[in-house]
Amino acid sequence: MMSPDSEPQRSTPSTQHSGALRLGLLGGSFNPVHNGHLAIARQTREALGLDQILFIPTSHPPHKPNGSLAPAQDRYEMVRLAVASDPSLAISDVEIRRPGKSYSIDTIRLLQQEYGAQTQLFFLIGLDAFLDFPSWRDPRTLLELCRFVVLSRPGLSFRSLSTVALLPPIPYSSLADLDAERISRIEAPLGTQGLICLKLPPSAVSASDIRSRIRQGLPVANLLPPLVESYILQQHLYQEDRNRTNS
Repeated sequence: MMSPDSEPQRSTPSTQHSGALRLGLLGGSFNPVHNGHLAIARQTREALGLDQILFIPTSHPPHKPNGSLAPAQDRYEMVRLAVASDPSLAISDVEIRRPGKSYSIDTIRLLQQEYGAQTQLFFLIGLDAFLDFPSWRDPRTLLELCRFVVLSRPGLSFRSLSTVALLPPIPYSSLADLDAERISRIEAPLGTQGLICLKLPPSAVSASDIRSRIRQGLPVANLLPPLVESYILQQHLYQEDRNRTNS
């Protein structure tokens, strides 16, 4: 785990920015963070003209079982290592320092206090997760506090958004054009902030596949940042099945 004496690099509110800070929020378990996460962050930042992407590792995700979830401090440290060399990417411990389960509404309110009302918050979320958005805690308030950016996911169609409660009518033909890559984004009114649907290049990297490869002793060099791979090996993360086999 990360040493309690270490000084992790965290995002801090900018005092030199000439206008409103446009901050993308990318939450997740990051179990572990991998090259696909970094690509999504950079592609979204470029597509939307954001100033920075803030990675927010979750402590106890309410919608996921713990299973093979690495300790929160380890997942935080892996993200810190992954983003340390890129000033356009940053990390926040806003969720892992809060006890109990992590709910997005609480996180957004805390970030608003930290960054100020002038900061524009863009909530980045995969299409698969957004389909469950109506079941989240206080979803209507969330729509008033930040702009949602729904990102494409392999095997899922944006046309499925036509069945999601709380969403305004989006022309089915526009969703079909987005799926077919005839257009790369759609913007629609939603709450006071709006909704963006963004088509990104598909990523073949998945955290579950990486964990499986580590348990089997297979290489992961092209799937993870080198510092993250080294940390996993040093801390013996995701190797529980292999250890039981060899015991």
